[in-house]
Amino acid sequence: MSKVLLVEDNEMNRDMLSRRLIRQGFEVVVAVDGGQGVSTAIEILPDIVLMDMSLPVLDGWEATRQLKADARTSSIPVIALTAHAMAGDRQQALEAGCDDYDTKPIELPRLLEKMRRLIAQHPRS
Repeated sequence: MSKVLLVEDNEMNRDMLSRRLIRQGFEVVVAVDGGQGVSTAIEILPDIVLMDMSLPVLDGWEATRQLKADARTSSIPVIALTAHAMAGDRQQALEAGCDDYDTKPIELPRLLEKMRRLIAQHPRS
């Protein structure tokens, strides 16, 4: 069972997505801001991180930079989740270190395909 860290401050989004992922067989751990996301990732070493970009305390861009800069978490794939569907957002997410990008509202089949591909490419020991 793959372990997913969902970093999302919106309770409704967090609850809905975590329930859907659990039904798909994932173990889901949640964090409600970027700072908590970074510390939780270091603690649990998930198989993948789903990172909202608009977060309190530490935004998703900076949280991702910190995860990618830390040897303990640098190989964990991160998918940026954002309501911003502007042309430069995907590039900004990739420049911050995200491995992929998806827009809200979440289209579950599309997100699952990205998650499974990245988890297969980055097997955790």
